[in-house]
Amino acid sequence: MPSSGASPALWVQLTQALVARELVDTFGLPARRAAELLGLAPSAISQYLSGKRLRGPLAHASTHEEVRRVARVVAQRLVSAEHPSDIAPVLLLEAARDLSSAGRPPLPIPPAMTGGELPAQPVNPEFARFLRARITLEQTAVADCMRLAQKSRDELTRAIFRQIASDSLRHAEIVASIASYLDRGLHRTVATGITRADIDRLIAKEHEAESRTAPGVATELGGVLAILWESMESDERKHEVLLARLLETGLPPPGRPIPTKRAHRRG
Repeated sequence: MPSSGASPALWVQLTQALVARELVDTFGLPARRAAELLGLAPSAISQYLSGKRLRGPLAHASTHEEVRRVARVVAQRLVSAEHPSDIAPVLLLEAARDLSSAGRPPLPIPPAMTGGELPAQPVNPEFARFLRARITLEQTAVADCMRLAQKSRDELTRAIFRQIASDSLRHAEIVASIASYLDRGLHRTVATGITRADIDRLIAKEHEAESRTAPGVATELGGVLAILWESMESDERKHEVLLARLLETGLPPPGRPIPTKRAHRRG
């Protein structure tokens, strides 16, 4: 049922889907490369391209040339950017804000605003409900931060809210991707195409970058400047944890892959 009150969070997901289609259909990029440019999981791109996710809103929006033009401009900027992953979140959020403004076509709102179909026969119904709730909460955070970024009068404060919105957007995609794996009965996966040596090299580069940071930088900054610097430092600490965990549990044992446990489905 059409509604002119579709949330900004829905427009963010729709913008992702439209840009993904432009990257693949118009610019001829492989789906995996489109996922890299957008900072999304390949499974999310696959669902957008196949229409399994946002089927109604995507089909509706695709009939409006102005909406497709906005998505095409974002896709063009990502293709031509030197560091597309750095600008993708801002481009997506700004395009979504533009598309959700007055005068854009109303969208049919998908049920429960889950951002994708969840398992029809979940192994653990309680966990499935948790996943749906988490996606909705992250989408709400995206919408709130988009509103506050627009309300802010200085670029640095806008950067804070854009960063939170970008993180929440990524979190929603991660949860949706996890749900899609559980739907196929997959409870565990391991990294493919990546070696321990690759991760060790990346860790070494991260440590080198940290060693070149001037001591006492945080004490020279205050207010929003200090907050932004701390956010960067927090990301570096998170990267260290992620890489360490990838070495511990994310790689298959030497010489053989880890078999994936399939969920037991109740008939």
